[in-house]
Amino acid sequence: MLGAYPKAMRAVRLHEIDRENGPRNFRVEQVDDAAPGPGETLVKIVRAAFNRRDVFISQGLYAGIQLPCIPGSDGLGTVAAHGEGVRGEPVGARVVIDPTLGWGPDQRVWQRSAQVLGMPHQGTFAEYIAVPAENVHPAPASLTDDEAAAIPLAGVTAYRALVSRGGCSRSDVVLIPGVGSGVQTFVLLFAKKIGAKVIVTSSSDEKLERAKAMGADVAINYKTSEKWEKDAAAIDGGPSLVVDSAGGDTLAKAINVTRYGGRVVIYGGTLGDAKIRPYSVFWRQLDIMGSSMGSPRDFAEMLALFDPSTGSGQAINPAVDKVYAMDDVVAAAEAVDKGAQFGKVVLAIS
Repeated sequence: MLGAYPKAMRAVRLHEIDRENGPRNFRVEQVDDAAPGPGETLVKIVRAAFNRRDVFISQGLYAGIQLPCIPGSDGLGTVAAHGEGVRGEPVGARVVIDPTLGWGPDQRVWQRSAQVLGMPHQGTFAEYIAVPAENVHPAPASLTDDEAAAIPLAGVTAYRALVSRGGCSRSDVVLIPGVGSGVQTFVLLFAKKIGAKVIVTSSSDEKLERAKAMGADVAINYKTSEKWEKDAAAIDGGPSLVVDSAGGDTLAKAINVTRYGGRVVIYGGTLGDAKIRPYSVFWRQLDIMGSSMGSPRDFAEMLALFDPSTGSGQAINPAVDKVYAMDDVVAAAEAVDKGAQFGKVVLAIS
């Protein structure tokens, strides 16, 4: 083995779930070492970031929960050691971690045995984590530690939905309902990097202003706009590509305003099931696609967008809402649960 690793470390752990008060059950504890096995790289985590998934697990709203677990799918750190047979990034290199384990050989769809870091596999809310060496990538040099830590899960989910599935190009008008979540802010960043025109919606004027500062061309408050979907449909003939995570009535309205021959990509359903008019789909000849996570190729291509010389040539920076100390993990989790943040909530691990 090349490098060194500790005999014990601090980590956030979850021992029980609670539908109402799940975020309060996160605890910082001393746990056993995290030695790298054959084919693995040990990363010393500097920053990690929350995803809605972590809160859902604490509330019992996720399939196949195994406790106790160390949550966290996003991580930025440095290479601490390599296991047997690994010739990866050098010890000390600054890296980010692809959170998808065992995607499989088909780039179009992951195999059913694939997992995401943070349960059941140990997650990034720990001082060290051992992961397959192929999941470790150089961190974008243009980003701070906080920004780079925000990328992995939300970034690859956004890239796959927008680009790999949605086929976004500079000629598109992209509708992003409910901008403000980690993934949707990345959809905005990537769409503008590609050169597309972007329409965003939110019920918060503050979030809309932040989205405009990140490059959104049109911002619509769906609470104060009498018919937000009519406003969206009037812009350049309406959206040619919709990237939605809400479902429910939001998705139904978004489908109704997508221009003829357009695409709708769905990667979530926080508002529940949608009542969709078949007429809107077949008469407009729409493509409706599902998307989840991202393949190893998606992850590598997504990281390349942070190179200022790619795409439109502009630098893009992930939206970081707030950075919490590791010992304040409960406050961080409760902030994510409330959904008031714009962008990602980050944990300072070391």
